[in-house]
Amino acid sequence: MVFSPSDIILVSNGPGELLTWVRPLAHQLHGDLENTPDLSTARLHLVLTPCPHAHGKEAATAAALGVFDQIIEARFFWHLLVRPQPYGPWRSQGVVVFLGGDQLWAVLLAARLGYRHICYAEWVARWPRWCDRIAAMGPSAYGRIPPRWRPRAQMVGDLMGDIPHRGAHHHHSTTTIALLPGSKPAKLSLGVPFMVATAERLHQQRPDCRFLLPLAPMVHRQDLLHFAGPQNPLATTFGCSAVGLEAPSAANGCWSLCTANGTRIQVLDQHPAHDQLQGCTMALTTVGANTAELGALGVPMVVLLPTQYPQVMRAWDGPLGFLSQLPLVGRVVALVFTAMVRQHRLGLAWPNLQAGRLIVPECIGPITPEQIAQKVLTLLRHPGRLEAMAMALAQLRGPGGAVKALSAMVMEVLRLERHCRRGRPLPPVQGCS
Repeated sequence: MVFSPSDIILVSNGPGELLTWVRPLAHQLHGDLENTPDLSTARLHLVLTPCPHAHGKEAATAAALGVFDQIIEARFFWHLLVRPQPYGPWRSQGVVVFLGGDQLWAVLLAARLGYRHICYAEWVARWPRWCDRIAAMGPSAYGRIPPRWRPRAQMVGDLMGDIPHRGAHHHHSTTTIALLPGSKPAKLSLGVPFMVATAERLHQQRPDCRFLLPLAPMVHRQDLLHFAGPQNPLATTFGCSAVGLEAPSAANGCWSLCTANGTRIQVLDQHPAHDQLQGCTMALTTVGANTAELGALGVPMVVLLPTQYPQVMRAWDGPLGFLSQLPLVGRVVALVFTAMVRQHRLGLAWPNLQAGRLIVPECIGPITPEQIAQKVLTLLRHPGRLEAMAMALAQLRGPGGAVKALSAMVMEVLRLERHCRRGRPLPPVQGCS
C-alpha cells in the first residue's frame, strides 16, 4: 500500500529550548525516518515562535544541525498562521510537536494546517483537549493531566536524560569552574560581568583555579568584550578590570578572555561542550536551561539570581517578565518575588524544581561577586559537599530513553493518522483503557 507523505513540524522559541529539546529530538527523528521505509519521505520542519528574549540567531543555529527541510523564523510566525500557503506546499497529513514557548502557538498552528498535535509537557499540558498526544516529562506533569485526557498521555522522561554523564565519584586533578552566564542578552548583560568579577576574586585567593566559559551557539566571542567592557555599566559596578581576548597558542589551544589582573577564562565555542563540562569541579550558572543541562551531566552548581538588578526579571518569560518591565512596578515585583522565594524556599533551578527540595544552592537576592567567591571557596574546602551534590543529581536523573520514546510517539501518530479521519480522536495510548 502506498501512503501519502507527511510533514513533521517542531515548534520552539528560545535558545535554551532549541539546544536542550529540539536538537536531540531532531537528530533522533532524522535518523529514525531514514531507517523507516514507510516514513522515509516525511519532511522535518522547524517553526520558531515569538520570544522577547530570542537573539534572532536561532534559525542559523538550527540550520547548522543539517536535519531540517525547512526553518521558519519567528518574525514570519503570524504570517504563517494567517496564510500558510506561501510557506508550503504543505502535505495533507502531518504532526506538530510542541517543544518550548507558549503551548497555544503549537495548538493554533496544528489547527490551521489540519495536523495532529503532540505536546511535550515539562510541568503541565495547558491545552489537553486539543492534544492528540501528551508526552509528559515525568510523574508531576502526568499527574496534572485531567483524568479525562490521560488516555492520550504517556510519560516519556526528560529529553536531557540521554546526555552521557560522569559518575558520582568522578575526581578531578585540577580545580576547574565553569561559568554559564546564560544566552539571552538580558542575562548576559548581568551574568558576564558578575561572573568575570567573581572569577577575579577567586583567582586572587586560589590562583590554581581554572575557568571555562562555554558559549551558547547564538553568542560570539566578541559579545563577551561588550558585556564585560566599559560599554556595559554593570561591569564598572562589579569592579571588573579591563578585559581582552587572547587567540589560541601552543600553550593554550582555545580563545581566552583575559582580565588586567591576570585572570584567564577559557572560552569554548564548540557545541555541545558536554565533555569539557563534565571535567569541571563545579559551575556557576544563571537560572534557566543551563541548570537542566548541568543536572543531566551531574555537575555540581551554584545558581545565581541577583535580584537587585532589573535585568534579571526582564529575562524571564511570561507575566513575571512582563510586569518587571513596567515603570515603577518592576522594582516592586522583584522585591515581592525575592521575599516569596526566601520565605517558602521555592526552588528555581531545574534539579530543585524536579526534586521538590534544594539539591543545589540558589543564591537569590542582592548578592555580590565577593559573596559568591567566598561561597565557592567554602565548597572547594569541603569537597564532600560537592560529592553529595553530584550523587543527588545522579539519583535525580531519569533512566534515559526520552528522546527515542518521543520520536517513536511522533512516528506512531503519523501511522495512526493514515487510518483515522481528520478531526477524529486517535486511539488511546497503548496500555490505557
